[in-house]
Amino acid sequence: MSSETFSPAAGRRKAGGPHPGILAAVSLGLFLLSLVLGAAMTGGQVFVSPFAKAADVARFYQENASAIRVTGMLQFGSAVPLGIFAATVYARQLRLGVRVPGPAIGYFGGIAASVFLMLSGLVTWILGQPSVSANVPVTQALAFLGFAAGGVGFVVGLGLLVAGLAVPAFILRFVPRWLAWTGLVLAALSELSFLSLAIEPLQFLLPIGRFGGMLWLVAVGFLLPVTRAAANRVPGGDQARRSGAARSGDREVSS
Repeated sequence: MSSETFSPAAGRRKAGGPHPGILAAVSLGLFLLSLVLGAAMTGGQVFVSPFAKAADVARFYQENASAIRVTGMLQFGSAVPLGIFAATVYARQLRLGVRVPGPAIGYFGGIAASVFLMLSGLVTWILGQPSVSANVPVTQALAFLGFAAGGVGFVVGLGLLVAGLAVPAFILRFVPRWLAWTGLVLAALSELSFLSLAIEPLQFLLPIGRFGGMLWLVAVGFLLPVTRAAANRVPGGDQARRSGAARSGDREVSS
């Protein structure tokens, strides 16, 4: 029996699993909390850039060890719901009949982003250990690793996750068109952020991809349909699409 024979409420119960919108919101909330607590515990100081002088980098971590450890812990924690989100929306897209590579690409990107964020959180926590920050060269090396993993690595992975959702959502109108277009732009900017490894001025792409991408995931997590029947009734759809869906039934999407 196809999912279309169930009522929307029954389809939602049958779908099961955690709510992707809540998962994305929890991940974003934990990351924002790490920034707020870090700023509060350091007296409003801005986190030092790994590109600063090695002595200044080491001094910052030495003077703010407790704040660094709390920040690293919360960043690590924020990576867990993000990974679960990636698995949840991958299964959701397959249930909706999407059979192009997009969901798999998004799943890969989401897991990569989660792992890189975990690595960044652990490295940050390690930098909060006085015995580590006392070694100036090691401190700067770990600061670069944390920046590379939590900056470029995380944002590029997040961009793939956004793209893997935005492309099918745009084609099949699972969400409003303007939201799908926004996701495509954010995904493109996130992928371009890898250039910041060689061109420092392009580092402005990192916060755009990080915060813009996470906010986009929260929105899509709440709007993504649960069943094919629900997808045919989403506000972003039109009468032609609904008629086409009715004629094609459960025909799988082809590339």
